[in-house]
Amino acid sequence: MRTLPPGSTIGILGGGQLGRMLASAAAELGYHTHILAPDAESVAAQTASSFTRADYHSRIVLDEMAARCDVVTYEFENIALEPVTYLAGKVPVHPAPRALEIAQDRANEKAFVGGLGGRTAPWAKVTSLAELEAALATVGAPAILKTLRLGYDGKGQVRLRSADEAAAAWEAIGGRPAILEGFVTFTHEFSILLARRPDGASASYPPPWNEHEDGILARSSLPAPAEIASQWTEAAALAGRIAEALEYAGVLACEFFATADGPVFNEMAPRVHNSGHWTIEGATCSQFENHVRAICGLPLGETSLTGAAVEMRNLIGDEADRWADLLAEPGTHLHLYGKGEARPGRKMGHVTRVSR
Repeated sequence: MRTLPPGSTIGILGGGQLGRMLASAAAELGYHTHILAPDAESVAAQTASSFTRADYHSRIVLDEMAARCDVVTYEFENIALEPVTYLAGKVPVHPAPRALEIAQDRANEKAFVGGLGGRTAPWAKVTSLAELEAALATVGAPAILKTLRLGYDGKGQVRLRSADEAAAAWEAIGGRPAILEGFVTFTHEFSILLARRPDGASASYPPPWNEHEDGILARSSLPAPAEIASQWTEAAALAGRIAEALEYAGVLACEFFATADGPVFNEMAPRVHNSGHWTIEGATCSQFENHVRAICGLPLGETSLTGAAVEMRNLIGDEADRWADLLAEPGTHLHLYGKGEARPGRKMGHVTRVSR
């Protein structure tokens, strides 16, 4: 396994807050970072060593990135697969394109995890209204219709209370290929964050209890309730099998429901994850630093908690306007992402509190 020394350059595809925090962690270890993103507003560029604003599909730009970077990673999974695969032919890319390919298609993801022995919600792939109506007869209702691709923070999803709502739901997602997913009775939602090096060495974080509001993660807290703690081992083992099957390098996030039958896999993200932001102050080594360590072939850092309890809350929309009050609270760590307009539903920052 190749070890990249400090002074090497890490390329990051994507200009959002995850890239921003990755670039900060890389700088602490002495690495340079280069951001490639098409966005006029790139908050990741504010902390990176250099930035190119260009389309991901430009072969000239990709060739330049491969020439200047020693390794490339990405900070979101909705990037097109083709430019990532092209880069992987010229420079090491972690996680490998295969992880992106699986995570970008919800049906492939569910089938892949089921093949590894993972427990999932009942589901069916649908490509037409007729298939949706047939799926409702087998999966049942209530259920959730999710587009196969794209969609996050509750976007690209419609709930069906009964089969009578099939036509309206199909129209609501634009008649795009989707999966129908049956409801799961659960007590809590949680995630497993696994850091893995190319040689297979890995470390996972204690699972946070994740609470959502309007489909957006609002709060992650640790230590997790007993219902989650009792399912940690099984969920972490599945995350390990997923990473091994994908020959994964970097941080992998797998989201789960805690149920009476055990952990039910929801979805995975081949990247650092919002439910791991608490690790910056709440863990000995943050998810961002461990991602950098993993893709550069360095020893992985400790994942233990730094306090008795940790809580991370997202600042959504104008909640970030409370920055002065939050800074005045003892023991509160404020992270603002440098974004401009505070639109409803937009993640503007987060706060973490660690109880000693």
